[in-house]
Amino acid sequence: MVAKKKQRQAGEVFSLYTVYESPSDYPGEFVARRWEVGSAGPEPVATSEVHRALELDVLRKRFIERGLARVPRAPDDDACIVEVWM
Repeated sequence: MVAKKKQRQAGEVFSLYTVYESPSDYPGEFVARRWEVGSAGPEPVATSEVHRALELDVLRKRFIERGLARVPRAPDDDACIVEVWM
């Protein structure tokens, strides 16, 4: 049996959440910002949706409950990026 990849349809919007540790606008907090891919072309676009917590596990629990998957940060990501959830 061969698994079929689901192709993103034209006009379909894909959301992802980037988690930051102590960004300049919320020092001392973990912040997750939602980005959309497909709403304005192939590049990710920041939305106004922001989730804040004093502990990383609070955000992780929220995304796990939504059925999202965690992607670790890439070595060349900005230092304050912790992970991405999609």
